[in-house]
Amino acid sequence: MNWRIWLGLSLTTLWILLGIIYINVSVGGWLAFGTLPAEELGNFLEGAFAPLAFLWLVIGYFLQQKELEQNTDALRAQAVAIQRTSEQAVIQTENLVASEVHQRQDTFLQITNSVRAQLGSIAGLLYLSSQGATGSGAVGSDEVAKLFAAQGANDLEAFSRRLLETHLSMNDPQAQFDLFYGSVVRARHTNNFIFTFERLLRRAAEVDMENMIHDALSASGHGFLYRILKRHQENAPPEWSDHTKTGTHINF
Repeated sequence: MNWRIWLGLSLTTLWILLGIIYINVSVGGWLAFGTLPAEELGNFLEGAFAPLAFLWLVIGYFLQQKELEQNTDALRAQAVAIQRTSEQAVIQTENLVASEVHQRQDTFLQITNSVRAQLGSIAGLLYLSSQGATGSGAVGSDEVAKLFAAQGANDLEAFSRRLLETHLSMNDPQAQFDLFYGSVVRARHTNNFIFTFERLLRRAAEVDMENMIHDALSASGHGFLYRILKRHQENAPPEWSDHTKTGTHINF
């Protein structure tokens, strides 16, 4: 038990013993004490037990204060536990979100390889229609075959780089424009490239809030070619600058 209770019991016992001694000595014994008038007996008992009542009132106050402190400490400990649980829940939620983001990014990167291959094929058809036998004829079938073989060996930007080189080698703005919009077939391939690359950029923005993937795509061979194509698309006739009019299909 609390030391205050032991103190109260000791003082109470001592006080009762002193009361018994007082009755035996001053009152004349228990027989004389029992013959006291009711008024005097009540006054004696009131005076005798009032200090004990006050003593236990004070002890009870301190005991209650101690219990309140313990309850307060328990509530504080519970609040700390709840806060830690809340922090753990926040950490778990952040981990789940990060895991979901990583999963979405991994899925996007897998899709990106397929889309980059698609963009390489579109750039190959665009290069073939402008520089191959159906175009200016500046590039022979053997060279075109080597470029398609390079793309098949996972060099997905071979044709995009070749188109960039061809575009830079031309000094005539009209020739540069005709490289991509010189015929309805070239316009179709150009618009198809722009449409596909812009869809890839939008998907990249959804899975990467820091735009690191977006910047990497923009700095690639496909990205540089996209910016050139976009610039020429603004100068193309309306019936050739809209992919919904020229179509995104490949007519072999």
